[in-house]
Amino acid sequence: MIVEIDNRSGFCFGVINAIKAAEDELKETKRLYCLGDIVHNGMEVERLEKMGLKSISKEEFFTLSNCKVLIRAHGEPPETYAYAQANNIELIDATCPVVLTLQEKVKSSYSKHAPQDGQVVIYGKKGHAEIEGLNGQTSHNAIIIESIADVDKIDKNRPVSLYSQTTKRIEDFHEIAKKVKETTNPGVPVEIKDTICRQVSNRVPNLTKFAGRFDMILFVAGQKSSNGQYLYTICKEVNPKSYRISRIEEIKKEWFGGIQSVGICGATSTPQWLMDDVATWIHSNFE
Repeated sequence: MIVEIDNRSGFCFGVINAIKAAEDELKETKRLYCLGDIVHNGMEVERLEKMGLKSISKEEFFTLSNCKVLIRAHGEPPETYAYAQANNIELIDATCPVVLTLQEKVKSSYSKHAPQDGQVVIYGKKGHAEIEGLNGQTSHNAIIIESIADVDKIDKNRPVSLYSQTTKRIEDFHEIAKKVKETTNPGVPVEIKDTICRQVSNRVPNLTKFAGRFDMILFVAGQKSSNGQYLYTICKEVNPKSYRISRIEEIKKEWFGGIQSVGICGATSTPQWLMDDVATWIHSNFE
């Protein structure tokens, strides 16, 4: 059985920074709160919880005072910072630099176009942490669209600034941008801002080649991972025998009938140690 791990899979730099910030802080303190799961990977969250990291909800956060809270790579809206300042909460801010830059752009667009009754439109998943942080830059007045069908929610007579959640599929964003241009009335300003993180989209060409080299692909990603779903679809398009798993217990031995080679890859939120564990499991069961 040939087993290979994609050397370009695994944590992006934003996640690496957040994990390191948590680990460094936990060396000095026994308890550190994290606003939401630090990364959309249950196994990595469990590992850090054993070290003393405690994930909390937004509701729980707004009851705290006199403590330390880590802001994960997805970022947070302004009200989170305001509450922390008013309640003596020390924030360990691990917002990804790419997300931070996007927040600043969204805030600038909202301020600039508000006098012209402009619309800030964000393509992304409703309720996603990054989207909540971005919408907060507009006092939660942005229009959130999840698919091309939602373009109808945009007023055709008002200026539009279109942005994207950093981890969305770039092809889908381009289709949405095209429809926004086509459906907005002539003479109405339309700004298209491609804000998809290249840490994700740049993995696609490599992943396409990687997935085609093996009899079977095991794509390792947490169930909540947005970019995990996107990158998994890339594997599935190239190699129909691609399976998405979040932990070793989900692997089924019947998948391996007639299989001589397995490629292991993952999302930007997938830890290297978990992909290593998957490889070890395969070797121990099929050699």
